[in-house]
Amino acid sequence: MADAEAAPRLPPLREVIARYRLSARKSLGQHFLLDARLTDRIARAAGDLAGTSVIEIGSGPGGLSRALLARGAREVVAVERDARCVEALAELAAAYPGRLRVIAADALEIDAATLAPPPRAIIANLPYNIATPLLFKWLDNVAAFASLTLMFQKEVALRITAAPGSRDYGRLSIIAQWLCETRRLFDIPPGAFVPPPKVTSSLVRFMPRPRPLAPAEPKSLERVVATAFGQRRKMLRSSLKRLDTDAARLLAAAGIRPTARAEEIDIEGFCALARAYTAALEASANAPRTAT
Repeated sequence: MADAEAAPRLPPLREVIARYRLSARKSLGQHFLLDARLTDRIARAAGDLAGTSVIEIGSGPGGLSRALLARGAREVVAVERDARCVEALAELAAAYPGRLRVIAADALEIDAATLAPPPRAIIANLPYNIATPLLFKWLDNVAAFASLTLMFQKEVALRITAAPGSRDYGRLSIIAQWLCETRRLFDIPPGAFVPPPKVTSSLVRFMPRPRPLAPAEPKSLERVVATAFGQRRKMLRSSLKRLDTDAARLLAAAGIRPTARAEEIDIEGFCALARAYTAALEASANAPRTAT
């Protein structure tokens, strides 16, 4: 692994920010990390980066980019939509010839898996305003990545890693944990950022499972989970009526009490419900039509 001391001499990040007039823009959800010890801790938390292509979203002035390069990433692909930051990152790319590639784009509009060869990982201080949509986008093809190490608002991180029965358990917990082993690594206080956000942040690591935790058709699982948690205080026999099928029959097929509530059901239970829902849809589609 590359030693951080072997990194080229670079100007302080505050100097880069001043030179390129990189005042953080609220519309882009920008909160810059300037503490080199903290960015190095994030890079270390992502594991051994040797031989790995790292995709970084929202690189800003390049604080985390510097740490990822110094920790030995084969290549860092920085996706940044702010033209000011793209210009500043070009200076960093010159200091690491052939190892930093800057892409001026909106992360929501690109397929991250096409940006670099495997093994590839995503490591990012995500803009808060698009963090959850980005996560769902990557989870749709999570097998393409060796890992994801991502920063969220703490409340979102708690929802991602929540266990059944907790107040934070819900749609995000189930879909993320169905596909990945998730771990909340550590919290980062508002004062670590420029400008400070109003909330604490948390770093979460996702390790894709070789196969989902239990068999289920993704669209059926998403529909069942969203419907169940759409009225999370109601019993499932009531909330699942919105699926336009026999809720009691679904619950019986999945072996779940009709009086249970959504937050009580583990991921395997929701997968069983999803399989029952898929079977109900297929039976309905294959049922003979009655002539009118």
